[in-house]
Amino acid sequence: MPMRQLPPLAAVRVFEAAARHLNFTRAAAELGMSQAAVSYQIRLIEERLGGPLFHRDKGRVTLTEAGRRAAPLVSNAFDTLDDAFVAARGETGSVLTISAANTFAANWLALRLGGFQLRHPELAVRLDASDSLVDFARDNADVAVRSTRKPGRGLHAVRLFDSRFTPMASPDFLARYPLVVPADVLTVPRLTPDDAWWSLWLDAAGVAKDPGLSGGLQLDSQVVEGAAALAGQGVALLNARMWERDIAAGRLVAPFTLDATSGSSFWLVCPEARRNVPKIRLFREWLLGEVGGAVGVAQGSSKLASP
Repeated sequence: MPMRQLPPLAAVRVFEAAARHLNFTRAAAELGMSQAAVSYQIRLIEERLGGPLFHRDKGRVTLTEAGRRAAPLVSNAFDTLDDAFVAARGETGSVLTISAANTFAANWLALRLGGFQLRHPELAVRLDASDSLVDFARDNADVAVRSTRKPGRGLHAVRLFDSRFTPMASPDFLARYPLVVPADVLTVPRLTPDDAWWSLWLDAAGVAKDPGLSGGLQLDSQVVEGAAALAGQGVALLNARMWERDIAAGRLVAPFTLDATSGSSFWLVCPEARRNVPKIRLFREWLLGEVGGAVGVAQGSSKLASP
């Protein structure tokens, strides 16, 4: 395909407006330019073409024969461009892609997301459950939910709730291994016993440092630890927000009222420049209603570290 020999598109845009209005002042007002800037762009395109597009006579302008031939074709071309971008906006605007950490996605968001879909049937919703680093400049995600201490720069971030945790186990496990005082957790099978969360909770409970437990199940995520706890495999440190249904149904029991935190919170984030995109705004408003309102707002890279 031969290379297109187009004049500068900025000048073409000015020509289209001036030809439509037959008035440089009105074209300048529409484009947010000065009249002198419009005249300059028209001269650029006329020099490129080697002939005039307008007759100028005592402050009035009319199209030359070349201008009359070009004007409707250029106007139609801009209409086609507009249609193309309307279609593009329609496609991307009708799909909301959410990236959420595994446990939050599986145990909290997935249980409620149908309500958002019912409220906004015009949107298709995609949920990507992943603890991987999110880079909005690279990844196909509109918003993300992660547990972190502080979101990065360039993000609009709304804190949903703090990440707090406490020991939990199944009723059958607790019948076999009664937990009366916090120190008792050191005498029973613990899930992922070398997790830093255990040291934080033991410190909060005033329990002497764990001398170290060899063996034990080493699991790589809270959602897996919770499943093992439900099966009676041990006591796990879990975030009660992520296990509300199992706690309410009595499948998981928290033997102590004490919880602890690593200082992280769950945040809803998106690029600062896209915070007011309609689909993002609608999801943010719905999500805040589900969690009972935000407890803080921060503005921070277009990257957000996983927990």
